[in-house]
Amino acid sequence: MSSYGSYKDLGVTLENNVAVVEIQRPPHNFFDFALIQSIASSFEDLGKDADCRAIVLCAQGKSFCAGADFSGNDDAEGVGRAGDLYREAVRLFRTPKPVVGAIQGAAIGGGLGLAVMPDFRVASPEARFAANFTRLGFHPGFGLTVTLPQLIGHSKAAMMFYTSRRIKGEEAYEMGLVDVLAPADQLREAAMSLAAEIAENSPLGVVETRATLRGDLAERVRKATDHELEIQERLKETEDFAEGVKATAERRVPNFKGR
Repeated sequence: MSSYGSYKDLGVTLENNVAVVEIQRPPHNFFDFALIQSIASSFEDLGKDADCRAIVLCAQGKSFCAGADFSGNDDAEGVGRAGDLYREAVRLFRTPKPVVGAIQGAAIGGGLGLAVMPDFRVASPEARFAANFTRLGFHPGFGLTVTLPQLIGHSKAAMMFYTSRRIKGEEAYEMGLVDVLAPADQLREAAMSLAAEIAENSPLGVVETRATLRGDLAERVRKATDHELEIQERLKETEDFAEGVKATAERRVPNFKGR
C-alpha cells in the first residue's frame, strides 16, 4: 500500500488498483467547503491515474458524515459559501471512476448528500440516514433533490425530505438506499471487497459503462444545486431557520411559526 498525494483532512492510499479515500475528522466528520474541496481534488487526481480502477470512500470515527456542525455557528452548513461548496460537490459527480461508500454511523443532511454520491453504499445496521433539512427550517441541498429520488424513488425520497426522519441501516437496505449490509466490524472489508471485484474487470469497459449509465448526472446535479442554493439563501433569513438551528443545538423539538 502506498500513500497518494496530500489532502487536508483526508488519508488517500492506492493498492491493487483500489484507492481508499478516508475522511479524517473524527468522531463525526462534519463537512465544510474545505473538506468537500479536498475530496473532490483527490477524486480528480485518482480519476486521471490509470492504476486506480475503483475508489472506496470511508471515514474515521463514529459517523460517516453527520452533516454540518451548527453548534455555536449558524452558518456552519457553509451557506455563506454554498455556491463554492456546491461547485466542489459537482466535481465529485464528475469523477470517471466507480466509487463505493463505506457508511458507518450517521450520514445526515449534507452528509447524506455525500453518502449518496458513490455508485454503491455498504453500510452497517447501526448506520443512520436523514435528510433533516425541513427539521432545520431549510431546503435540501448537495443535489439531493436529484440524487435521492433517482436512487430510491420519488415517494420514498419525498417521505425522507418532508419528515426529516432518520432511517436505520436495515430499513435503508430494504428501500434501496444501501446496496450491501455488513456488520460494523466488517464494514470496511466488505466495501473493499466490492471495489476489488469491480477493479478485476476491464477498466476501459467499466469506465465507459459507468459513463453511459450515469449520463448527464453531474450536469443535473449542477442545475439542482443552483436551484437549491437560491431557496436556501432565502430560507436562511427566516425565523424558522434560526429556530431550527437553535432547537438542533439544544436537542429539542423546534417550534416553527412559518415565518
